[in-house]
Amino acid sequence: MVVDQNFLKVKKYFLLIIFFLLFASKSYSNNYTFTKIIELDEPWGSSFINNDEIIITEKSGKIKIVNIISKEVTEIKHNLNFLEVGQGGLLDIIHQDNTLWISYSEDRGNLKTSTSIAKAQLNKQELNFKNIFQANPPIDSGYHFGSRLAIKDNYIYASAGERGQGMIAQDPTKHPGSIIRIHTDGRIPKDNPKFTGKPDWLPEIYQIGVRNPQGLTLSDYDGKIYLSNHGARGGDWFGEAKKGENYGWKILGWGGKNYSGIPIGPKWKPGFTKAIQYWVPSIATSAITIYRGNEFKEWNGHALVTSLKDRSLRKLIFNDPTNVKENVIFKDNVGRIRDIQVHPSNGKIFFLSENALWLMEKK
Repeated sequence: MVVDQNFLKVKKYFLLIIFFLLFASKSYSNNYTFTKIIELDEPWGSSFINNDEIIITEKSGKIKIVNIISKEVTEIKHNLNFLEVGQGGLLDIIHQDNTLWISYSEDRGNLKTSTSIAKAQLNKQELNFKNIFQANPPIDSGYHFGSRLAIKDNYIYASAGERGQGMIAQDPTKHPGSIIRIHTDGRIPKDNPKFTGKPDWLPEIYQIGVRNPQGLTLSDYDGKIYLSNHGARGGDWFGEAKKGENYGWKILGWGGKNYSGIPIGPKWKPGFTKAIQYWVPSIATSAITIYRGNEFKEWNGHALVTSLKDRSLRKLIFNDPTNVKENVIFKDNVGRIRDIQVHPSNGKIFFLSENALWLMEKK
């Protein structure tokens, strides 16, 4: 039997294309599989709205709903008065009970912006947001907006970066460089620090002394709010949000240095909140979560910390703060990691990289 060589070449080429289509969007690391769900443009924040759909912000100004099963994408119109400048744009988003909250860099005029929070009822055609918080004063800077959101009971917690202004984080009469706590409708809690021993503090401020906190989450296990924070050249950390306390920026350097190489200050000293875990050199900590789910049930109660710089996922066992155990789960499988979400029913993990939505599951 004579076989047409051209036919064999075409068949081989066809099989290679099929192989590429099947596996190009997947990568593997140890016992995990990573699948690219869909490509995006600088996604920043995400939140599940049901078991099949996740709502995502893109820094450039788009809000999208992605169906993780069909991969269908719906873009939603909105009325946010945002300014994409430097690290600013649309930032975090969180969904609960058919309501959305979003943090973003608000255009305050004359190139000044603030880390602001707005609220809207979920509508898949158009979102009518109304502001419930503005970080004051507005600042002409493209640096360090934060900003993550977390809901506990009837309160929303938010991180507001210090906008590159350093010691503003030590001024409780200004919002930048602090953790904010307000009611989910924007009202100010009567037990915030201003009313319980810190009369000089702005009423929305819960804690001061942070630099650029891009991770914030509620633990379902102990009911506490945890955060991660960018240092400068070193000095990233993971810690707990504590009422009326001070993480020390820029008196403390948390082990890091200025970009000029000049030391900032001590890693920690009495009178300031002590972080649970530090990273020197910097890993560029980003979003965090306290894992709860079935897919990786051996991780339940452990902190998952994502990284931009070394593109890693790290797991912290931190029930004993004097003996924190850290494991690097993977590096370089999905790129720089901006956000992390755990599926509400099956516990599979979803990441936002700089250009895509990824799924992580066991092999």
